[in-house]
Amino acid sequence: MTPGALPDRLGGAPDGKRALRLWLRLLTCSTAIEQRISQRLRDEFGSTLPRFDMLSALDRAGEAGLTMGEVSRMLMVSNGNVTGLAQRLKADGLIEHIPGADRRVQRVRLTAEGRTRFDAMARAHERWIEGLFAGLSDGEAEQLTTLLDGAKRSIHSAAQEESH
Repeated sequence: MTPGALPDRLGGAPDGKRALRLWLRLLTCSTAIEQRISQRLRDEFGSTLPRFDMLSALDRAGEAGLTMGEVSRMLMVSNGNVTGLAQRLKADGLIEHIPGADRRVQRVRLTAEGRTRFDAMARAHERWIEGLFAGLSDGEAEQLTTLLDGAKRSIHSAAQEESH
């Protein structure tokens, strides 16, 4: 194995296992990136990836904010997880509730402090991601993006076929 190469979990499985090998390689890369980014968020900002993700979703939503259900769907987590996360972010002064006509539907948005803190985190996050992919040439990065776009289309197509 070349230095820095990821181990092949299937030990050189035959070509019939191509899709499985591909999935495991994607999972290995995704997990390694997530672990590295999570560690950097903890070390440099005392934060977690779920907190960063929620702040990011609220940043994209702007002043209108999001309902708790919208955040839950965007982050693909349960409403209970989002509620607990929102309570902690509110206690830290990073988000606020927006009063609405229907008290059953809670909307939240970033506070000025939340926006400032998220902006710093987002700039650092971008640098970290750039650093993780610095070993790829521009052409390799483009090629990988194109290939992953194709994989995404294949996954969505298979999911649509399964639902019919």
